Amino acid sequence: MKTVLTFLFVFCVIVIVHELGHFIFAKRSGILVREFAIGMGPKIFAHTGKDGTTYTIRLLPIGGYVRMAGMGEEEVELTPGQPIAVELNDKQKIVRINTSSKIQLSNAIPLEVTQFDLEKELIIKGHAYGNDKEVITYEVEHDAMIIESDGTEVRIAPLDVQFQSAKLYKRALTNFAGPLFNFILTFIIFTIVLFIQGGNVEPDPTSKVGAVVENGVAADAGIKPNDRIIEVAGKRVTTFEEIGPILTKNVDKSVKVKVERDGKEKTVTLTPRAEKQEDGSKRVMMGIMGGTKVTSLSFIEKLKEAGTKTIVNATVIFVALKDLILGFSLNKLGGPVMIFQVSSQVANEGIITILNFMAMLSVNLGIMNLLPIPALDGGKLLLNFVEAIRRKPLSEESEGKITMIGFAFMMILMVLVTWNDIMRFFFR
Repeated sequence: MKTVLTFLFVFCVIVIVHELGHFIFAKRSGILVREFAIGMGPKIFAHTGKDGTTYTIRLLPIGGYVRMAGMGEEEVELTPGQPIAVELNDKQKIVRINTSSKIQLSNAIPLEVTQFDLEKELIIKGHAYGNDKEVITYEVEHDAMIIESDGTEVRIAPLDVQFQSAKLYKRALTNFAGPLFNFILTFIIFTIVLFIQGGNVEPDPTSKVGAVVENGVAADAGIKPNDRIIEVAGKRVTTFEEIGPILTKNVDKSVKVKVERDGKEKTVTLTPRAEKQEDGSKRVMMGIMGGTKVTSLSFIEKLKEAGTKTIVNATVIFVALKDLILGFSLNKLGGPVMIFQVSSQVANEGIITILNFMAMLSVNLGIMNLLPIPALDGGKLLLNFVEAIRRKPLSEESEGKITMIGFAFMMILMVLVTWNDIMRFFFR
C-alpha cells in the first residue's frame, strides 16, 4: 500500500503540474479550456467555473488532462438524426444542449438534429419531437453549454476561442508551458529539500559509517551506524576509499576491524564477500555505506543550489538520450512499471528520497516532452516553428496525419517499454 500511495503521489503531482502549465497559459492566451480533469476514467465530481472551464475529478487517480477547444479529438460533435434536448433563454437562443440519456432537463425541448454548426454560424436545425416535416432553426449562444454522453457539462467551442485562433507565439508558449512547469516544479522540490535538510547534504569522505545493510557482513559482526572505522586488517584508515582495496586483498578471509564508538575503541571480526553486480562483475562488500555531512547554506545559496541541481539533473538526461540514440535498447527506457518499481524502493526511504525521486522524474518528463516527436509538446513546437517559417499553418489534414503518426509511434513504444519492464522486473 505504501508503494501504491507513493507511486500515485509522485505520478499524479508531476502530471497535474504539467497540465496546469498548459491550462494557465491557454487561459491567458484566450483559448477556451473546456475541461481540467484530475484523474482519468469515469467522472465522480464536476464544477463549471465562471471562466467557462469545467473542473472534474475522475475515478482513476492517475494524472489528469486539459481539454482545449480546437484540439481535434477533444471536440464534441452532434450527428444528423441524433435526438437531443435544448434549453432556451428568454431570447429563444439555445443555452444548453443535452446529448446524454443520464441527464434530464425539466424545461428542455426535444429535438432531432438535421443540421448544426457550433463553430461559425452557431445554429442547430432539427425536427421538433413528433413532427418530422417541419425543420426548426435555433440560434446558439456563444457561451452555451453542452452535456456530453457521460453527463459531463462543458462549454461549446466557437472558432474564436479555439486553439488555432490564438496568435502563433501564444500557441507556442501554451505548448511549452507544460515542460516549463515541470522544470519549475523540480526547482521548487529541490528548494524544499534543501530547507528540510538545512543545507546541502554531501558524502562524508571520512571512514564514519552512515548505514549498515541488514543481515550483511558488517551487521553480523556488530558494526553500527555512526561507528568510525579506524583500522582494517592491521592497517589504519581515515577515509572510505582506503577500505575497499584492503577488503579486496582479503576477500573470503577473516579480517579484524577496529571501530571507534562513543569515544571507545572496539575490535570485531568479519569475512568480506565478493558479490555479483548487475553488469556481471564482482565487488567486495562488507555491508556498510558512508555517512553524509550537511553544508549550511543561506537562503540565496539554497535557491542557487536548487537551480544547479535542476540543471545537473537535466544534463544527466541529455547524456542518457545521447547514449540511447547511439545504442538503442528498450532496457535503457522505463515506463509506468519502472516508476512503480522504483517507487517501491523509495517508499521506505523517507520523504527526502521521495521528493528527490519526484524532482528527477519531473525534469525528465519536461525534457522528454520537448523531444521533436509529433503528439509530444516538442512536436507541436516544431509545427509552430514550421508555421513561423512558412508564415502559414499546415493544412488540418497534414497536421492531423503527422500527429496520428507520432501518436501511433508513441503508443507502440509505450507498449514495448511496458512489456519489457514487466519481463525485466517480474520474470527474470
